[in-house]
Amino acid sequence: MARKTVIFLNKSFDRIVAVVSLIFFLICLYAMIDAYMVYSGANDSGILRFKPDLSHPEVLAELSEDAVAWLTVDDTKIDYPVMQGDTNEEYLNKDPYGNFSLSGSIFLDFRNSKDFTDNYSLVYGHHMEYGAMFGSLDAFADKSYFDTHRTGTLITVSGKSYKIELFAACKAQATDKIIFSPTETGNEELLDYIDEKSAVFYPGTAGSQSKIIGLSTCQSAESYERIIVFGVLTEIAD
Repeated sequence: MARKTVIFLNKSFDRIVAVVSLIFFLICLYAMIDAYMVYSGANDSGILRFKPDLSHPEVLAELSEDAVAWLTVDDTKIDYPVMQGDTNEEYLNKDPYGNFSLSGSIFLDFRNSKDFTDNYSLVYGHHMEYGAMFGSLDAFADKSYFDTHRTGTLITVSGKSYKIELFAACKAQATDKIIFSPTETGNEELLDYIDEKSAVFYPGTAGSQSKIIGLSTCQSAESYERIIVFGVLTEIAD
C-alpha cells in the first residue's frame, strides 16, 4: 500500500512539474513574441515609402490625415513620420497606420501647430531598444556623441521644410511645465532653463526669435524622468 502511495505521489509530482514547465515555456514564448512584435513595430521599413522629399512632400498625406511631418536626425535611427492626435495619449500605443502598437508613434504635442510655426514645438517618442524610435536620445548626453550628431531635417505635410541644428540635451520631470507646455513657454524662459539644466549645451545656436524643436523620451517605463534634445528649425527656401 505504501509503495502504491509513493508511486501515486511521484506521478502527481511529475504531472505538476510538467504543467509548471509548460506554463513557464508558454510565458517565455509569449514574451519573445511580444518583444519581437514591439521591435518590428518600431523598425517597420515599409513606412519609408511615405517618406517625402523636398520636391514631393505630398506623399506623406497618403499615410494618414494625422501625419504632419517627417523627422530625420542624421546618422541615427530617427527617421519616422510625425503624427498628431487630439490628445497626447492617442499615439502612445498606436502606429502611424492607426493600429494598436506597444511601440506607438513619434508624435507632435496636440497643442502645437502642425506646420511647426510655433516658437517651440515638442515631439514625443518611446525609448526603444537598439536606438529605435527615440531610443538614441539618451546618447546625446555624451558630448562626444552630440558633437557628431547635430543635424537633421523636418519636412511637413504642408510643404514647409526645415533643417535642424541640435544644440542641447537635458533631463526633466514629466511634470515640468517649462518643458512640457510648449505653447505657453517663451523662448527666453526656455533657453534659460536649458542653460541651467542641460547635460550638453552649445550656446549661441538658439535665440529669442528662433523656432525651437524639442525631442522627448522617457528614461524608463517606471520613471517620470525624461530626456529632451533641443534643436533650432531653419526653413529651407524653395
